This record gives sequence, structure tokens and C-alpha cells, in this order.
Amino acid sequence: MFHKVRETWARLSGSARSEQRGGRTTRPRNLFEAAAVYVSARAADDQDRVDEAAGWVSPEALSFGVSELACRAVVALARERDTTPAAVARELLGLPTA
Repeated sequence: MFHKVRETWARLSGSARSEQRGGRTTRPRNLFEAAAVYVSARAADDQDRVDEAAGWVSPEALSFGVSELACRAVVALARERDTTPAAVARELLGLPTA
């Protein structure tokens, strides 16, 4: 009787927790983590890591995460440089100032 209760509890509570496999803890990746790994791997020209991160979430979610990361990075650089986000974006892309 208690064995069944314990199995049911483990199954229900285990779905919210990370799984143990071979001594390593695995957990689902979120889109922001995937975007961060994807962008940093692209910057380091690490195609294996790019492919790995791209497989963690759907292409749409990855696109959204990369876009959000870009926006946050431009805003952070603009604050750091005491300039506008538009000026930072144009500079990063090598565009002439407007």
C-alpha cells in the first residue's frame, strides 16, 4: 500500500524537479538560457555548441530569446556609454550615425 503511495508521490513530485541520470542532473532549458549559449557559441565560432543550444527550444523560442538578449545588451551598452540605444545599435552594426 505505502509502496504505491510512494511511487505516485515520486512520479508527481519528480515531474517538477530535475531528473538524475548517470550521476548528472539534467533539467529542461529555458529559452533565455538557450539564447545565451547560442549567442556566445556563435561569437566563439563553436558550431557544436550552437547546434546543441538550438536543439533545446523551438526555433521560434530561440529567435525570441536571441532578440530579447540583443535588446538587453544594446540597452546595457547604451547606459554604460551614456548614449542612446539607437547609436549603440548603429555602431555595433557598423552603420553611419544618423
